Amino acid sequence: MPVAARRLPSWAWVTGLTTGAIAAVAVLTVQADKGPHPTATAARPTASATAGAGSKPSPSPSAAPAAPVPDGSGTGRRIVYSLEQKRVWLVDADDEARRTFVVWPGTVNPDPGRYTVSLRKDATTGSDGVQIEHIIYFSAKSGVNIAFSNAVDGSSPPPASGARTGGIRMAKADGSALWAFGATGTNVRVVE
Repeated sequence: MPVAARRLPSWAWVTGLTTGAIAAVAVLTVQADKGPHPTATAARPTASATAGAGSKPSPSPSAAPAAPVPDGSGTGRRIVYSLEQKRVWLVDADDEARRTFVVWPGTVNPDPGRYTVSLRKDATTGSDGVQIEHIIYFSAKSGVNIAFSNAVDGSSPPPASGARTGGIRMAKADGSALWAFGATGTNVRVVE
């Protein structure tokens, strides 16, 4: 006489598969954390292919001397922001600047000091009404949040007259590079 096979209840299958998936994600997370971290690289402009035979090529921006990372900006992997130069550096763990670019600060500046990236937001509307993306928050001052961002349309409008804004705007390509470099917890050094 044949014996009927016992079937596992569906909840047992779901529980087993969920547990296995969580374990797999945990293992992959640990492996990813031990791997290399992304670095930002500076885009190198190329000579224009449309230059005429008699025209003189203009010096490329990559031939210009790069602005050195400010003294007293710390060591290790970090974002450095100079208030006076209105410039940002993305510095890797070997203390070499991988990219530097100018920025357009808002009306409220952070105090010089050490910070960390506390929050990242893909996109929102800035306090000046401009659509922004790649928002990286690292400080607040007098009730105003201070963050790096770029305008979605690539513009660099001056801060709204009379408005208190903490947005530090940059070109779209620089915003993408900063977004790739500045994960939550990344060190930020603000210098004069």
